[in-house]
Amino acid sequence: MSKKKIRKEDALEYHAKGRPGKIAVVPTKETENQRDLSLAYSPGVAEPCLEIAANREDVYKYTAKGNLVAVITNGTAVLGLGDIGPEASKPVMEGKAVLFKIYSDIDVFDIEINTKDVDKFVETVKLLEPTFGGVNLEDIKAPECFEIEERLREEMSIPVMHDDQHGTAIISSAALLNALEVVGKKPEAIRLVVCGAGAAAISCVKLYLQVGVRPENVVMYDKDGLLHPDRAHLDKSLKPFATRQYPMDATLADLMVNADVFLGLSAGNLVSKDMISSMAPDPIVFALANPVPEISYEDAISVREDLIMATGRTDYPNQVNNVLGFPYIFRGALDVRAKKITENMKLAAAHALADLAKKNVPDIVNMAYNEKNLVFGRNYIIPKPMDPRLITCVAPAVAKAAMEDGVAQLQISNWEEYTVTLEKRLGLDNQISRIITSKARRAPKRVVFADAENLTVLKAVQQVRDEGICEPIMLGDIGAIEAIIQENGLDLKGVQIIDTRRPDDPEILKRYADLFFEKRKRKGIIRTDALKIVKKRNYFGAMMVETGDADVLISGLTRNYPDTIRPALEIIGRQEGVQRVAGMYILMTNKGPLFFADTTVNVSPTVEELVEITELTARAVERFNLKPRIAMVTYSSFGSAKGEDVLKMQKATAILQKKHPDWVVEGEMQAHLAFNMELVAENYPFSRLSGEPANTIIFPNLSASNIAYNLMKETGNIEYIGPVLLGIRKPVHVLQLGSSVREIVNMVAFAVVEAQRG
Repeated sequence: MSKKKIRKEDALEYHAKGRPGKIAVVPTKETENQRDLSLAYSPGVAEPCLEIAANREDVYKYTAKGNLVAVITNGTAVLGLGDIGPEASKPVMEGKAVLFKIYSDIDVFDIEINTKDVDKFVETVKLLEPTFGGVNLEDIKAPECFEIEERLREEMSIPVMHDDQHGTAIISSAALLNALEVVGKKPEAIRLVVCGAGAAAISCVKLYLQVGVRPENVVMYDKDGLLHPDRAHLDKSLKPFATRQYPMDATLADLMVNADVFLGLSAGNLVSKDMISSMAPDPIVFALANPVPEISYEDAISVREDLIMATGRTDYPNQVNNVLGFPYIFRGALDVRAKKITENMKLAAAHALADLAKKNVPDIVNMAYNEKNLVFGRNYIIPKPMDPRLITCVAPAVAKAAMEDGVAQLQISNWEEYTVTLEKRLGLDNQISRIITSKARRAPKRVVFADAENLTVLKAVQQVRDEGICEPIMLGDIGAIEAIIQENGLDLKGVQIIDTRRPDDPEILKRYADLFFEKRKRKGIIRTDALKIVKKRNYFGAMMVETGDADVLISGLTRNYPDTIRPALEIIGRQEGVQRVAGMYILMTNKGPLFFADTTVNVSPTVEELVEITELTARAVERFNLKPRIAMVTYSSFGSAKGEDVLKMQKATAILQKKHPDWVVEGEMQAHLAFNMELVAENYPFSRLSGEPANTIIFPNLSASNIAYNLMKETGNIEYIGPVLLGIRKPVHVLQLGSSVREIVNMVAFAVVEAQRG
């Protein structure tokens, strides 16, 4: 798979749209009335101030310090862009803040310091210590980064880590330990060649030495050649790694002969196939230059079947990605209020990652990466970034190491309780969305868009094509579509456009018309009508999916719902045994995804139809590797009121509980009881939903469900996927009028994943 294409215009629009930037400060306490404000500020704020003045450690009790990390840079080594300055580095620092938040629920202030003077930089950061619980140094050039980190670690009483140095070292150390285990080699016996001698490379070697690699078995090579003691202008940070084992003019090819492990942290295409061929049996190659590795994955494996290879790329096995480390290392350090991040804490993170890769992989991870069953071995030596177990694996290991090293100011005694706390920190609000999109990219399908004469649709087509989510096909007037593309600066060259009234292949209309006639000839359709009907875009698109000319139909943005469903039902039809199709929305909340049904199709379903709707929805929930917890909601709770809807939900609940005794399904109930477990435990201890809230909400009629999801998504600013059409034989989805580009992209990704199941 090729590297995802990111258009300049899209990147700039993403950062500039709405409120500029990617982060904001959000209050965590009530601010609805004057009393709240008096507590938040004057006069109430004086009380915690006095408590902290009397006991400085109470700052962790009354403020956000304990969950607040500073991401700090001077912009001297930003990504692959070099010394671009502090202002230009700010988008990257905001991006780092986003990763901290979504992976470990750590809040971040990004700070860009306008100095290259080490003393000024160190002094500035030290002065900020009262504000933060930890400091993540970022994108500072070598060799200054070494001195800055070393001094701050010694002079501050909060954890400090330069992720550019240690992140790659920790993750690749875990990969190295597992790769060596797979090939049956010991760290102390291997010969290591390192290409690159920057901050990350030096830190990697230092950590490799701690896991057992012998210093005399390490050789380092950079843009100026071999690190040799006689080399002129050898920086003091490099001198400890200089060696006389080889002549000073030795080439990288010379060093690679019989090497067991190659670590590349340099530049693309520096390593040839011949160099890989010359390595020892079962070679391990970490080509971590990004985006272009020192040697491509394809070239490396083409010459060595016994190779284990890792890169920094998402599209190859064994990705060494710093996001596997820093969120969880700081999480563990903050949770025990560590004074520093020790070498043992880094090693603990590496060993935890290595151990996690050997455990059975959850289905949700296999789904995300389009794998049937990821198993520890040559192509899986390091966990995947979307593995939800990372936080409960790495953070506790780091916290334990901090306690063992005596740098923890808090002690954790109940590790099971701590694990539960970590799990609750990360709702599945956007994890589901990320997993769906990731899985879609791994096996893109052909998606036909019936409403391509629309700018919003075309922008979505641009994104799903660029993201590699699908192979789009656009239906509509070619001239009109091309005019919109040109007018709005879109780049959709090569995307197929079909004018359904005059397709390039006239035989396709005859073929579709003949098939439609066969399907509907006893439903009042004559052959001449069939030819007219299949020229309509919704019918043409449905016929493309039915005949295998496409895999998914996306329509409805500019049409009403029945007009879009009808062609799909007439041509594709319902799944075997399904009497009524239904609509479902997936709402991504911070407490996890909520599945609402029926939200779009059945106006006032009968008891039997409610049972079928619930069964269809439950199966859809199970496809996310989630256990459905179903609440049958209305205006009554367990017989507290009477009415047609109440009786309907009571009967449907009873049928479902009898048909599916192993399901968690409860009702009838008012909606708040689906989530307020304290109230349920106090008043309805018999409820099957006691202890854990519902994730699947079934409504008595279309009016209730439609109002509920629209209120939630608008007032709660909740991202959603839908409406998902349930019960139809092949993936056809009808967009809501006014859907945004993002909502269309989410829907397409979901539909592609559906199509992958066949």
